[in-house]
Amino acid sequence: MIKKENSNVARLRRHKRVRKNISGTAEQPRLDVFRSLNHIYAQIIDDTKGVTLAAASSLEKGFEGSGGNCEGAKKVGEMIAKKALEKGIKTVVFDRGGYIYHGRVAALADGAREGGLDF
Repeated sequence: MIKKENSNVARLRRHKRVRKNISGTAEQPRLDVFRSLNHIYAQIIDDTKGVTLAAASSLEKGFEGSGGNCEGAKKVGEMIAKKALEKGIKTVVFDRGGYIYHGRVAALADGAREGGLDF
């Protein structure tokens, strides 16, 4: 009998492996992505202090559209870039959270780049 591993367990294993090498500092914080089936979330985190500097998601009041598609993810990327620039953050380290850099994750990254973030 073939047993298939839970995909979220595999994602968490990939995320741990990547996080060994990626860390956010005050000068270059980490842009973290989490996606669920219907929504997408992004945070800018300073790992040295353990604080979230900015956050955006498809659940916010000003958000229009769906967080479960690429257009919504791109809007969330632009929102997080706008919030980061207001706080004086220009460069970040992108943390894809163990997800494949494709679809909504790539759209969020493209939206953040278009919004003015460098990574």
